Amino acid sequence: MNVTAPTVSKSRSFSTVFLIEMWERFGYYGMQVLIVYYMVQRLAFPDSRASLTWGAAAALIYVAPAIGGYVGDKILGTRRTMLTGAIILAVGYALMAVPNANVWFLFGALGVIVVGNGLFKPNAGNLVRKIYEGDDSKIDSAFTIYYMAVNVGSTISMLLTPWIKDYINATWGHELGWHMAFAVCCVGLLVGLTNYMVMRHTLSQIGSPPDERPFNAGKLAIVLGWGVLAACAAAVILNYETVARVFVYAAGIVVLGIFVHLIRSSGRTERAGLIAALILTVQTVFFFIYYQQLSTSLNLFALRNVDWSFDVFGLHLWTWKPAQFQAFNPIWIMILSPILAVLYTQAGKRGKDLPIAAKFACGFAAVAIGFFIFGAAAHFLNAPGKTSSWVMVWGYGSYSLGELLVSGLGLAMIARYVPSRMGGFMMGAYYVAVGCAQYLGGLVATLASVPSSITNPVEMMPIYTHLFNWLGIAGIVCTAIALVVLPLMRRLDASHAAHAGARDSSGTPTVAAEQ
Repeated sequence: MNVTAPTVSKSRSFSTVFLIEMWERFGYYGMQVLIVYYMVQRLAFPDSRASLTWGAAAALIYVAPAIGGYVGDKILGTRRTMLTGAIILAVGYALMAVPNANVWFLFGALGVIVVGNGLFKPNAGNLVRKIYEGDDSKIDSAFTIYYMAVNVGSTISMLLTPWIKDYINATWGHELGWHMAFAVCCVGLLVGLTNYMVMRHTLSQIGSPPDERPFNAGKLAIVLGWGVLAACAAAVILNYETVARVFVYAAGIVVLGIFVHLIRSSGRTERAGLIAALILTVQTVFFFIYYQQLSTSLNLFALRNVDWSFDVFGLHLWTWKPAQFQAFNPIWIMILSPILAVLYTQAGKRGKDLPIAAKFACGFAAVAIGFFIFGAAAHFLNAPGKTSSWVMVWGYGSYSLGELLVSGLGLAMIARYVPSRMGGFMMGAYYVAVGCAQYLGGLVATLASVPSSITNPVEMMPIYTHLFNWLGIAGIVCTAIALVVLPLMRRLDASHAAHAGARDSSGTPTVAAEQ
């Protein structure tokens, strides 16, 4: 007698991935919101070294998924690799919780986080892609809601960890607050893992071929062994700026070469989609240069040149910690995500959904407006050198709309245009491109480094606003470029859809259906 496994709804399967992603992002952003302050205030790094070090760490964190995607596709399986990555991330945050001001210890802990993120990130996204296969408009909607999971977790941790850090430091002293805040990040991962173990049955029918085969302890041991070596290599890269720069640039060249090779070697039915994915990936690289400013130049700007008090018509509402201003990004995204998801779905039903390339152009325009708002901070002073907190609110609001339109659809772009057989790998390649952009963003942030001899906020203000205004101008240029390539993108999109339809009518699964 054959017993058929009960069918699990796509919504329940999606909820499982959504929740573990939410808690993983809780840990990551709880660490990110403090890491530059930690290096500047606890380890006495100059602004430039802190920005470059975190830029290199962010680059490695985003480069690593290129390998993690392959491990998920070919070696351990998508589900198992995601779970392994989450466990390693918990170990990395636990190491950061150890009271220690040694630079090498910090870099070692960040190396473990690099490995964990590399295994977790592409495979979580790949599971979402596999859940909603065959429906382009639903993929856009699903990844927009999935992107909201990032922001639910990050909002909570971005508000919580700075408060814990200050409270513990004030109560117990000895700078223990930093490490207690990092310990909370570890707890978040443990909660996420517990939740996943309870709900894992909802993903039992979703994954890559290795997930369907018996567990192989030998393969896991090999992956973990290489992971240890990778964590050590990451620590070395973080400590030496030249090594970091060479590594990141080489990774960018490799990704470009892979795209070119795949485009040249793919069949006509796949080529248009891959070219479209390459163009949109290049645009995403430019966006993430802006994204990196949130944890570097904008974070330090909030520390030094923002009035932390929120007031309306002379009435005091509340006061935030400077690091908490980053939370406006996920707060705005949680407000805007459901609205955009509904708009995408309704437009898809009416056959009037904007192409992703057009959404990218709108996104760059919104990002440019956001940085022009930051650049105008000197016109809204509450005290000498201290701008109104509301400048940050509206600047983050415009930027976050742009982020949803660009970064929020980056994964959907891979899911839509890239053939299923290379989905995990290409998801990883996309993150490599993002990693290169993170490092470039760190380099850009150094343009607003404040010399140690300058302590007056009035003198600091123009250093930051000059950079923000130039980033606004660059955003307008990116918008113009996105509009110029829009006709080409429409032709590629039409060609991709036509070939997919032709394959479908012949009885072969479409590219989208394979997603």
